[in-house]
Amino acid sequence: MSKLMTLNVRVSGALSDFVSTNVGDDGAYENISEYVRDLIRRDKERVEGQRLAKLKAELAQAFAAPENDYESLDANMIIARNARR
Repeated sequence: MSKLMTLNVRVSGALSDFVSTNVGDDGAYENISEYVRDLIRRDKERVEGQRLAKLKAELAQAFAAPENDYESLDANMIIARNARR
């Protein structure tokens, strides 16, 4: 179950002006909370995208290896190998 978190953030100067232009009647967001939630969601998507790209690169490298580099492993061998790491 997710918990509710309250954040207090102070911004001033250029950052405050920038936020003000994005919130309210002329902005894309109704309020600052909506804006911050959207920024957090976008950052979460960015991080998840980076992780997926890394996984794809690792898989591409693994599948590009010659057939004779592969070895047959059963579940117990994999568990034992991972326990040593």
